[in-house]
Amino acid sequence: MPLHLDVKRQLTTRSERVKCVDFHPTEPWMLTSLYDGTIQIWNYETQEMIKSFEASTSPVRSAKFIARKSWIVCGADDMMISVFNYNTSEKVISFEAHGDYVRSIAVHPSRPYILSCSDDMTIKLWDWENAWACVMVFEGHTNFIMQVAFNPKDSNTFASACLDKTIKVWSLGSPVANFTLEGHTEGVNCLEYYQGGEKPYIVSGADDGTVKVWDYQNKSCIQTLEGHTQNVDAVCFHPELPLIISGSEDGNICLWHSNTYRLENKLNYGLERVWSICCLKGSNSIGVGYDNGSICIKMGCEEPAISMDNGGKIIWAKHNNIKTANTKANLDTVKDGEIMQLSVKDLGSCELYPHTLSHSPNGRFVAVCGDGEYIIYTALAWRNKSFGNAVEFVWATDSNEYAILDQNYQVRLYKHFKETEVKLNTPMNIDRISGGTLLSVQSPGLLSFYSWENGDCIRCMEINAKNVYWSDSDLVVIVGDEFFYILRYNRLAYQKALEQNIQISSEGLEDAFEVLSEVNESVKCGFWVGDSFVFINSANRLNFTVGNQTNTLAYFDQNMYLLGYIPRDNRIYLSDKDINIYSYSLPQSVIEFETAILREDFETAKVILPNIPSDQLNKIARFLESQKLYEMALSVSTDPEHKFSLSIQLKKLDIAFEIAKELDDISSWEKLSEEALNAWKYDLAEECFKNAKNYEGLLMMYQACGNINGILELAAVTEQAGKNNIAFLCYLLANDTKKCIELLIKTDRFTEAVLFAYTYMPSVVPELTQMWRASLNNGKIAESITDPIQHSELFPDYKYSLVAESAFQLQNQSENKFKTSEYMKYKGSLDWNMIEAMKIKMQEVQEQESKPATAETPAAETSVETPVEAPAIEPETSAVPEAPVESEQQ
Repeated sequence: MPLHLDVKRQLTTRSERVKCVDFHPTEPWMLTSLYDGTIQIWNYETQEMIKSFEASTSPVRSAKFIARKSWIVCGADDMMISVFNYNTSEKVISFEAHGDYVRSIAVHPSRPYILSCSDDMTIKLWDWENAWACVMVFEGHTNFIMQVAFNPKDSNTFASACLDKTIKVWSLGSPVANFTLEGHTEGVNCLEYYQGGEKPYIVSGADDGTVKVWDYQNKSCIQTLEGHTQNVDAVCFHPELPLIISGSEDGNICLWHSNTYRLENKLNYGLERVWSICCLKGSNSIGVGYDNGSICIKMGCEEPAISMDNGGKIIWAKHNNIKTANTKANLDTVKDGEIMQLSVKDLGSCELYPHTLSHSPNGRFVAVCGDGEYIIYTALAWRNKSFGNAVEFVWATDSNEYAILDQNYQVRLYKHFKETEVKLNTPMNIDRISGGTLLSVQSPGLLSFYSWENGDCIRCMEINAKNVYWSDSDLVVIVGDEFFYILRYNRLAYQKALEQNIQISSEGLEDAFEVLSEVNESVKCGFWVGDSFVFINSANRLNFTVGNQTNTLAYFDQNMYLLGYIPRDNRIYLSDKDINIYSYSLPQSVIEFETAILREDFETAKVILPNIPSDQLNKIARFLESQKLYEMALSVSTDPEHKFSLSIQLKKLDIAFEIAKELDDISSWEKLSEEALNAWKYDLAEECFKNAKNYEGLLMMYQACGNINGILELAAVTEQAGKNNIAFLCYLLANDTKKCIELLIKTDRFTEAVLFAYTYMPSVVPELTQMWRASLNNGKIAESITDPIQHSELFPDYKYSLVAESAFQLQNQSENKFKTSEYMKYKGSLDWNMIEAMKIKMQEVQEQESKPATAETPAAETSVETPVEAPAIEPETSAVPEAPVESEQQ
């Protein structure tokens, strides 16, 4: 049967003639060398050009990546080999390599060697670690040598294709060929070694229009492929698919089956002659160089042919070889998201190239489908049990039943490995079939479900379904492009219709299915775990459903494929395209608990909760939080940060305080202090501010509460912590001007200290002025600074400020402190002009002194201290304008 491979074009470029293409092994880059001497690097995922080099003024016939050195090496018609660093675009070296055109270059897979061949009929080996010295010259061909290639199974040998109609095989240690393969009737243009399996094959293409497959151990041609009408200039074995790919000057790409040598397909993109073909190892991508540009195509899909039974035994195909491993032996060391170290064994081989592998429900059999055929093997001994022609194969829930979609796209049912007499009235144009409780048939715009027993149409739905997944409890998922439906199969409705002999129409039973929910997620692959559907979506997230809710288990940066769920392990198993096995924990008790919560069956949930593993409790707590069951979430959670968040939401600040002491991080204390203030719990807020070292918050609270002791304590703490601005403000609020000045001096702020002292403590201004001068090292600026003692004429009010200072000092020493409740009475004093008050008061004293003393006014009462008290404490005085208290109150 033909090989069914979809062809998807990834990149198309228009350019001068492309003489060579190559893929980067790790980056999504394709290299093209052009006839005009240019080298280009294209990103085939974004369809953008990454780099372009002017490598030569002559045609560049060969260019290769050397990824381990970040190099591109190329050979041109100017007889030079040039090397470029593709990261910096710099030329590493350029040297004359041959006496004629350089036709081809091959890079050794591990050693610092490259091979080059030329029209001068020689092959040369170059060592780049030895200053690009020519290590050896290989001679023996009698015409232009068109291509060289290393043997991937033995990198000490290589082969060459020549226009003398021969292929020669060489060893690196000898300048003479080991042997010669002859059979082409015209010059040989290209060749490549087979990379996989045990086949010792070389494929070649020549000007006689044929492609030949050679056994280089037996030194014989085993197959000649005829299909091109002109010279064959490029051939290769696909590294992942059973394909030989050839390109010709007739503009066609021929795809040949590498096992049957049948011509599977012929591609022509209208870009004229084909000059080069390259395949990317580990991928299905193919690059082709033409006269008028280049293309990158992808053949088929990269989903691995792999299956796992219910006991954890994994079977997969590597080409035609079947391998197996068991997850059971690795449970002690397995961790979520890490690659499992499995002991891999060879199970056997398959007669066809596998596209899919699928275990029967009981795990006893494995069905392999591919190349338009299927074979059923026993899983343990890998013996052929049954076979036939089929495009698709699916199992029923009974391991003895299965169905196939044959090459005529007709559905056939089998039981006990024999075709049954049941016939299905299926629609035309069937796309695919799916197994499970019912057999589903998918066609454009229609999904039909059929009974395995008698072929009755249970239900037809007008929907474009991509896939169908059945659970063991009659739940089914129908997958669309950007959504999926969860339905329940009403088995009783169908059985009742059978018992009552009700005629079932072509559209089936209307009440056969009940729609439970619709989820706006795209599904790449999935399966059921109990009543939860586990799937990977288009964004490569591993999700599972509980009721109408979707939860995410993991995120991936590559395509992953679900294998199954092992209840014994409580784990989901997955694979990437390279058959690396991963797993993630998902206990069934978690699903059962969350399902009970969604059904508001809290009694059942309480019974299940003790069975949930401790490492899953935090996930349960977050699920409960999403359901707004905060009390239950708080009792379940073991994560201190989550518990703290929940206690804040529940306003349980005492619990939050105990958790915050355990966390002891600033963000927790800040959050709790805010909640404490909102709840009027000032003692708790103060403790939180202290633990968070939130000095600004403490200052705000102490200032608002009038807590002088707290302000003084905060001043000492902040001064020690170097928070001088806050310390200064605290001392100022506490009316400790002396400490304010000391703090300014301590921080070398003499200018600010003098200005501050002149306002609040003028008696120390002369001393501070001297310190200020000294700090300026007696320069011109220092000489220009004066003080009230040296130049009293410049400070006419200085003597009054000293009197005012004395008055305030006496007031501060008095026990009659102002209270905050008296603010309205004294707020007008903020506008008092103390200097003017002093002047007026002292003038009154001088007037009294000028009068003769009497008995009513003894001389002792005219002391200079007499005017001190009045302006300091009296809110109303005739010496200064009365404070506008009344108007402000209004």
